[in-house]
Amino acid sequence: MTVKTSSTHRALIGAASRRLLTTTACALVLFAGPSSLPALAQSASAVSATHSFDIPAQPLSSALRAFGRQAGLQVSLPAAAARGASSAAVSGTLTTEAALSRLLGGTGLSYRISNGVVVVGDQPSAATGAVPAADASTMLGEITVTGQGDATSVASVNIGAEELAARNPSSVADVFRDEAGVSVGSSIPTSQKVYVNGLEETTLAVTIDGSRQNNRVFHHNATNLIDPSLLKAVNVDAGIAPADAGPGALAGSIAYETKDVKDMLTEDGFGGMVSETYNSNSQTFTTGLGGWAMQDGFEFLGFVNYGKGGNFEAGNGEEVLGTETNLLSGLGKVAYEAESGDRFELSHERVRDDAERPFRANGIFQGRPWQPATRNYLLERQNTVFTYSDTTPEGWWDPTVRLAYSTSLVDTMAYPRPTPGWPTSYPTIGESQSLNGKFENKFALDNGNIVAGIDFYRDQIELDSVTTVPALMDDGTEKATNIGIYSQARLEPFDHTRISFGGRVDKQWFEGVNGEEWDHAGISGNAAVEYDLTSFLTAKAGASHVWAGIPLAESFIMDPNWDYTASGPDVTTANNVMAGLELHHSGYTAEASIFRSSIQNARVAKYTGSLPGVVYPNLNYDVVSEGYELGVGYDWVDGFIKVKYAHITGEVDGQPVNSDTGNYLATPVGDIITLSAAHTFTEWGLTIGGDMEFAPKYESGDTTYKSYEVVNIYTEWKPEQLSHMTFRAEVQNLFNETYASRATYGQEFEADVTPLYEQGRTFLVSVKATF
Repeated sequence: MTVKTSSTHRALIGAASRRLLTTTACALVLFAGPSSLPALAQSASAVSATHSFDIPAQPLSSALRAFGRQAGLQVSLPAAAARGASSAAVSGTLTTEAALSRLLGGTGLSYRISNGVVVVGDQPSAATGAVPAADASTMLGEITVTGQGDATSVASVNIGAEELAARNPSSVADVFRDEAGVSVGSSIPTSQKVYVNGLEETTLAVTIDGSRQNNRVFHHNATNLIDPSLLKAVNVDAGIAPADAGPGALAGSIAYETKDVKDMLTEDGFGGMVSETYNSNSQTFTTGLGGWAMQDGFEFLGFVNYGKGGNFEAGNGEEVLGTETNLLSGLGKVAYEAESGDRFELSHERVRDDAERPFRANGIFQGRPWQPATRNYLLERQNTVFTYSDTTPEGWWDPTVRLAYSTSLVDTMAYPRPTPGWPTSYPTIGESQSLNGKFENKFALDNGNIVAGIDFYRDQIELDSVTTVPALMDDGTEKATNIGIYSQARLEPFDHTRISFGGRVDKQWFEGVNGEEWDHAGISGNAAVEYDLTSFLTAKAGASHVWAGIPLAESFIMDPNWDYTASGPDVTTANNVMAGLELHHSGYTAEASIFRSSIQNARVAKYTGSLPGVVYPNLNYDVVSEGYELGVGYDWVDGFIKVKYAHITGEVDGQPVNSDTGNYLATPVGDIITLSAAHTFTEWGLTIGGDMEFAPKYESGDTTYKSYEVVNIYTEWKPEQLSHMTFRAEVQNLFNETYASRATYGQEFEADVTPLYEQGRTFLVSVKATF
């Protein structure tokens, strides 16, 4: 054992004190109060943490890349050591150290793990992440795989940078197109909504870079308008979300993460990219520009994308009105990371869509005669986030402080019934806002970790009718403030057993359009367990109860004359249960799960109508979604194939859900089958892949939903002679199917609504240059 000298000891205490003071100062900005935290302790969590590994025997460099992905670590390997070396196969749930030892068995190579970096072979210290050039070593890119190690999730969808690059998404529907349990309705980004296990995303805790999204503005429009080209990862907890996912996670959570400088650079330097994509169906050109730099702890990143094009044609050859592209998006980040590990980051993301859309943007309705077929919609979402974190945590001190502000706006014209003295049209602007933040700390233990913290939000949704006619002034605002205290433990108490459990207490203050206020408090809890039945088969189960307070109403149904009655709206709660099996063996995977989610008193307020005795601002429903999912797959060194199947049914107040009764709640899904596959010919730098979605005919209540089958294929080439270039060609909807995705609005109401069909056969050609 090594005994530190007194001077060394004082230096360590000084560094820890500076880190403590920095973090406490950031916390005070949010909560204006002192924090009392446990003493620091040394930790070997990176070495002792357990992960699920499935790495076939293969060339050593490829095996270590797979190890880095599955362990969430960065790997450094000398070039000389990589030549001609092969790895042993590793399969099962193991500690990081045990898996690495097995992987390198027989190679004669030593290793060490320092500050999240695995250094293989006899190399200088990689504590700073730098590898001397004289060593001729290659730093394999850092790949973070969420959902591994830290979390015990019964049902999760984790889409990383590699998967996003392979899917090359142009909308959020493309992001999830290989996931049978995640449905996306509508064919245009401005009205797309995401459904997890059949439940709409406003019933989940949705964050972008950790910032809460409160975007219930207009039910005909998208809830979260996202440019997927700015994303590096998407992580979904279906049904059961941990307490640290945030408040209001009734049916799970969705966390979107945007790109960082460290996704592009591993050491000081700079770079950039330019891309161009052409869509043959709508004659749309999309241009992307980006730049990034890192120097002496400072980081800078900027991306901008602009797409412009016309309406597309469906598979039947008919033009789909209101589907043109006019989208501008951008992302900017600045950060500073001190040698002590203290990291400060400020990011701003903005997406703006301004174009003619169907009058009701999620379908072609048989409208009133005075309403035009299309009208202009301006949609704009912004997200600003400040984050402080410690990249060199020590034992019980691993803090995160975040302060964020997000807004979503819809600006369009209203067309009232022709009436003397009334205008033909007038502007209406709906906007949602959320000021939110948190202070949390992760306490590292020998067998896992515990996260504890406090968070808050101040949400507001409002409507502004720009008119001087009193009868048309529907201006209104609802507000909600929430403070929550939470804790989540993720532990491995015994061999082959991992558990996750936690809870949160929330206090909410709700204010109606008439200024009346109500306050409520509630408790949420969750628990999940994984047990390795064998070295390759794992059983999972979990349950949760969620208290979400009173959800705010959407902007465009606000009524300044609402009477909430003395009791006010009911609070919304949910219960979730799930169980499943997961198999990993020699590249083969198989999984099966069952689930049931029930939401009680789900608030969907409506504009005041004429039905006697109905309290329109307090309207709520009971929602149930249940079903099962199956999946099989095989991964080899240069490719994969996966098949997934989901069967999902839903009810609203005891009746089969449809796209109208499920507004802001759920969607009919039925059966969905997805298949995806790809293979890379390494010697040529060529990848060929594709995916398919098959939705059989589905009968629910009095409605029969049509079947469809859509196939997409692509090829991507990264020539060795032009390593900075990527060329891609893609055919979407190869067989020119005329269809609307299962979650698209209006398929039950053919007499009154023509659903927004997906685009017919489309050729996409793109080129990207990086430097």
